[in-house]
Amino acid sequence: MSTEQQITAVRTAPRATGGTATAVAHPNIALIKYWGKRDERLILPRTDSLSMTLDIFPTTTDVRRAPEADHDEVTLGGAPAEGEARRRIVAFLDLVRERAGVADRAVVDTENTVPTGAGLASSASGFAALAVAAAAAYGLDLDATALSRLARRGSGSASRSLFGDFVVWHAGHHEGSEEEADLSSYAEPVPAGPLDPALVVAVVNAGPKDVSSRAAMRRTVDTSPLFEPWAVSSKDDLVDMRRALGRGDLEEVGEIAERNALGMHATMLAARPAVRYMSPASLTVLDSVLRLRKDGVLAYATMDAGPNVKVLCRNADADRVAGVVRGAAQGGAIHIARPGPGARLLTGEGR
Repeated sequence: MSTEQQITAVRTAPRATGGTATAVAHPNIALIKYWGKRDERLILPRTDSLSMTLDIFPTTTDVRRAPEADHDEVTLGGAPAEGEARRRIVAFLDLVRERAGVADRAVVDTENTVPTGAGLASSASGFAALAVAAAAAYGLDLDATALSRLARRGSGSASRSLFGDFVVWHAGHHEGSEEEADLSSYAEPVPAGPLDPALVVAVVNAGPKDVSSRAAMRRTVDTSPLFEPWAVSSKDDLVDMRRALGRGDLEEVGEIAERNALGMHATMLAARPAVRYMSPASLTVLDSVLRLRKDGVLAYATMDAGPNVKVLCRNADADRVAGVVRGAAQGGAIHIARPGPGARLLTGEGR
């Protein structure tokens, strides 16, 4: 789907009826990483980032306005949401209500097929689906750019899951008013040449992380002497990545993605105290990727804030790469993803 078609698809999505809407969104994996905020409240990043939306692990979210209720009812995977997860969702609904000028509470039901809190972008798909469904249920008439900004307020990476294929999230202006900074930070699709990529996902540990991404990000920015040099180099990586995508050069795309991800993890290891997400199984998978390249297979690794490894390769090589990675993943689950669609409202399809 072209950039224009993606933006049109989000902008012309059917509106909700009766204050109820259902949306689906997919996670994305950053090839140029988002790591570090300059504004915690508005979730404004220090640098631009670039990702690939996946065609696996969708999140489906229902939002129904409940004017008779005195509190929001939030269900995740069939169980009542608690703690930080509930707080973030209710805070996001408050933002939507404020913009809509409507005080109605809501009933939210989310089914998340990706392991939560394991560095597999569950918050990206979750808040992208919530943004689309909540905006529709509360009658907000937002274009694709505005929806991306809204999703960003729930989770930064959710701004990218509004769109399919390859997506850039602009960090925006660092100067000017708060409103100008907010308006300048949004995601949009990135044109790409004929890549035909696959992403092999090695889930070596699907459990929740000991240190949340938010806490690790804050600690890294505040204490790591490697963060600022990485942030500077990441800007150059983004320029190189966009050129490589435009040329359809998957080998260069992979090289840039791997160095950017390993550099991000280096900044975390240098934090005080260190944040270490890589496990022995992670390192074994990374070693298997090096062996694949020595054997002439185009394969490059990337990792988010967690132990799980994703391997970018040609679609034609995906089964071979998955077989090698499976042997290295010490019993971990292996999934093969391709570029996936952007977020959308569902109509008449049920759950």
